[in-house]
Amino acid sequence: MKFIEVEQKFRLLSSADDLKAAFAERGGKAGDPSRQIDAYYNAPHRDFLAGDVVSEWLRIRTEDGGSSLNFKRWHPLDARIKTHCDEYETPVEDAEAVRRVLDALDFAPLTTVDKVREEWIIDGIAVAFDSVAGLGDFIEFEFKGEAGTIEEATARIEEFIGGLDIELGDRIHAGYPHLALGLAPEQG
Repeated sequence: MKFIEVEQKFRLLSSADDLKAAFAERGGKAGDPSRQIDAYYNAPHRDFLAGDVVSEWLRIRTEDGGSSLNFKRWHPLDARIKTHCDEYETPVEDAEAVRRVLDALDFAPLTTVDKVREEWIIDGIAVAFDSVAGLGDFIEFEFKGEAGTIEEATARIEEFIGGLDIELGDRIHAGYPHLALGLAPEQG
């Protein structure tokens, strides 16, 4: 499922330490925490915010390990609650040069999301603990294993979450830029 992202996000109610201990017991491996600064842009030829539902984002991410350019198109396009997205991401050597290119092409800055992320890999799932400036603490579960369909990947995430035996907060059916701009659909 190259170029497709299937994930679920929740507000983090319980202690992240309890979850991390449980992941370590199950053989999970943690990466080092990383500060990620994500700058989101709007396209001059197609206003990402024009419709009733925002389904596309263009982002430059800057973090300790380097920078990347990313475009996401969430599906179903017109649905308020999305199931997955097309995701095209590539490293960039010079984030400032990319910002200048976007500015020269009239891409407009939308919002910036500043977060610290600690990512764990366990059972084919990437679990990200995110502390997002101004928004709070979240946990994301992204499928990283092999699956033939989006439905299969979703079922594997749900099975993984169900096996945690820990209370998570509300499910968030939106990305951090949605939340930062006040565009998040209903939760639950």
